[in-house]
Amino acid sequence: MSHVVYILQCKDGTLYTGYTNNLAKRLRLHNEGKGAKYTRGRTPVTLVYVEEIPSMSSGLKREYEIKHMCRKQKYHLIQSQAALHHFSQKN
Repeated sequence: MSHVVYILQCKDGTLYTGYTNNLAKRLRLHNEGKGAKYTRGRTPVTLVYVEEIPSMSSGLKREYEIKHMCRKQKYHLIQSQAALHHFSQKN
């Protein structure tokens, strides 16, 4: 079972952070309006950040940490992952 913490960008530009053990299903639920109450009126949502976590407990702790970051810190996290992904595709 895979544990991930993720960040979504909502259609209104806001960010939503969550935890799941089934990312594909969770994204589908968010976009169908059946996910978190926060995202229901803000669809479609776009996945902008994914962090694999070894366990449920560490995943929930990491979700809590990210949720308490300011917007600028969250964007830095998103950009650092995008840069790493871009770099790894070039090499």
